[in-house]
Amino acid sequence: MDLKKLVRDIKDFPKEGIVFKDITTILKDPEGLCSSIEQMQASLAGLEFDYIVGPESRGFIYGVPLAYNMRKGFLPVRKEGKLPYRTKSKSYTLEYGTATIEMHEDAISPGDRVVIVDDLLATGGTSRAMVELIEEMGGTVEKLVYLIELEFLEGRSILEGYAVDAVMKY
Repeated sequence: MDLKKLVRDIKDFPKEGIVFKDITTILKDPEGLCSSIEQMQASLAGLEFDYIVGPESRGFIYGVPLAYNMRKGFLPVRKEGKLPYRTKSKSYTLEYGTATIEMHEDAISPGDRVVIVDDLLATGGTSRAMVELIEEMGGTVEKLVYLIELEFLEGRSILEGYAVDAVMKY
């Protein structure tokens, strides 16, 4: 299925000059939702790993069904202050400031192999922060899988040395 036909462009969101790739139109379409999950899962065929890691919120949308289908655990990455147990954190720079992500301190054990799943690879800042956090906890990132990659923002460049795949590229 050509999922690009289901993506809606929203001009000037969240600020002027940006064309936002809206995937709620994929999520709304039963065939589109199933196809998007199946296409992301196909990129993981034959890969050995222990967990799927996904950042809130759309990483949850795609990470949980993939973890379920593949019989893997799911590890959430959240914004600072949102997890109930003790956490490890990583701060990173955004184009307009800084942000901090967190995981439970016992989420990753040394030697755990993980796949990061998210809806969008843009500048790569969030993904790079997740990679660093996982590695600091002793885990290994086997692959990063996205529904959409905005190639013109060159987010893949800060993930050099890691396997990266995207269902759709713009």
